[in-house]
Amino acid sequence: MSNNSMKNLFFHSLRSKQTLVTIASLLLFLAVVSFVLFEGTKKTVALTVNGEQQEILTHANTVEELLKQHNIVVANEDFLKPSLNTSIKNNIAIEWEQARQIEITVDGEIQTINTTEHLVSEILAKADVPINEHDAITPAADAEVGPNNKIAVEKAFEVTLLDGNEEKKVWSTSTTVADFLKQHSIQLNEFDRVERQMDEKVIPDSVIKVVRVEKVTDVVEEATNFAVETKKDDSLLKGKEKVVQAGEKGTVSRTYDVIKENGIEVSRNVISEKVTKEPTKKVVAVGTKVVTASVSRGASDTSDGKEFYVTATAYTAYCNGCSGVTTTGINLKSNPDVKVVAVDPKVIPLGSKVWVEGYGYAVAGDTGGAIKGNKIDLFMPSKSKAYNFGRKKVRVKVLN
Repeated sequence: MSNNSMKNLFFHSLRSKQTLVTIASLLLFLAVVSFVLFEGTKKTVALTVNGEQQEILTHANTVEELLKQHNIVVANEDFLKPSLNTSIKNNIAIEWEQARQIEITVDGEIQTINTTEHLVSEILAKADVPINEHDAITPAADAEVGPNNKIAVEKAFEVTLLDGNEEKKVWSTSTTVADFLKQHSIQLNEFDRVERQMDEKVIPDSVIKVVRVEKVTDVVEEATNFAVETKKDDSLLKGKEKVVQAGEKGTVSRTYDVIKENGIEVSRNVISEKVTKEPTKKVVAVGTKVVTASVSRGASDTSDGKEFYVTATAYTAYCNGCSGVTTTGINLKSNPDVKVVAVDPKVIPLGSKVWVEGYGYAVAGDTGGAIKGNKIDLFMPSKSKAYNFGRKKVRVKVLN
């Protein structure tokens, strides 16, 4: 082959390669221009998914189309703003939050709800669970629900609290007595007690009674009785007594252990005592003198003595309530013929000899509850004689 032929072939090959490069460059340029033009027509969107924000470029025409491009399926309970059919405009902001399933337990009963709410109170309101300030809510009503997506509610109920002498209605949830006291800041002192078991469950309409127990020491000075000593005295009529020495009470200082419940004393025990003053005994003379029923009937007996008129009635040894023995010791049942007059000792001294008009000589040897002043009661051996005597005004002379 000649040199000219070889040259022509080389230059032809070179021109073919240049043509290919030119075509390739042109195609690349067109592709770049097309891509730039395509990308330049995209709209900028601020998309927030479950709190995380990102900026994207899209040719989607609606919010629904954009979310589908990003494999986001919107449920009825999800939060979406703006709505699915909203047209995409440049620099539009779209927010989507997927609803969570929340488990709500109310007094042991479980229900679930799908929601995008975060605050416990808002979730409970959406689930139509009424609450009040006394209910026990976990987490707290003003807190956000935790990562376990669970809310527990214990409904409060009224309980009667008897704390000492104070009674009031308080709110409680189903808990133990010990926790109930802690919730209401009820402090128990050393001797206080609760009339329920501390691990017992508190239920609606329960009555929790706290008894306030107080132990105190009380020192009291008290009077002590005196002893009574009796001595026989034959100068006194039988049945009569005379105080020879007046008694005087002593004093003793006693120390007591006192227990009070709710302010009321329930027990008092002596733990020590000391005599501070000895008592003085009382001495009483008891008469033993018995008046004899016999009286002298000498004519001269009526010559002297105090004389006056009295109202006279009669009685027997067998009247209702009668013992048959006079105040001075005369046994009327054994001596039915004796002459005895019941008198008022302030008018006629007991033991005196008397003369009674229509009755004769007698001894003032008895008394009677109704015999007061110028009245006398004449002893008769039988009821018939007593009835026949009746009531009379008679003259009486006290002989000695």
